[in-house]
Amino acid sequence: MTIANKLKHFIDGKGVFYDTVEHHRTSTSRQSAIAAHVPGSIMAKSVVVHHELGYALAVVPSTHRIELGTLQSIMDKRLGLASEDEVVSLFGDCDVGAVPPIGAAYDVPVILDESLGDADDIYFEGGDHRTLVHVSGKDFRNLTTDARQARFSHPAY
Repeated sequence: MTIANKLKHFIDGKGVFYDTVEHHRTSTSRQSAIAAHVPGSIMAKSVVVHHELGYALAVVPSTHRIELGTLQSIMDKRLGLASEDEVVSLFGDCDVGAVPPIGAAYDVPVILDESLGDADDIYFEGGDHRTLVHVSGKDFRNLTTDARQARFSHPAY
């Protein structure tokens, strides 16, 4: 499988080098990291949230859980998890649950957890449940340059 068209077009347009890692079908970002033999701490997980003015993409390591209350305080908005229908309307070329963290490719603002801030390499879902995209940490920060950064997650285990 290949990566989602909008994502590919955006990354190629930025001139960013990336490679893909194929793995067996998984249901979660954490499972994808394990299947691809990637440390979960550098696997970026995307969670679509909604608020009264629209949507945002909260991005954390796959080993972490979002602290919704903290995120609401940081964004100063009441938040909820987006429904599958909402996710499909925003990320139409992606499978539900395989949303990439590059919100700019989809005109969705991103809030990035600080715990991903200085990783040398980042992996993330490419739009399906079988393909990860790998970029350097520097290139990931370039692809998410408009993202707001804050601390709003904690380790899940």
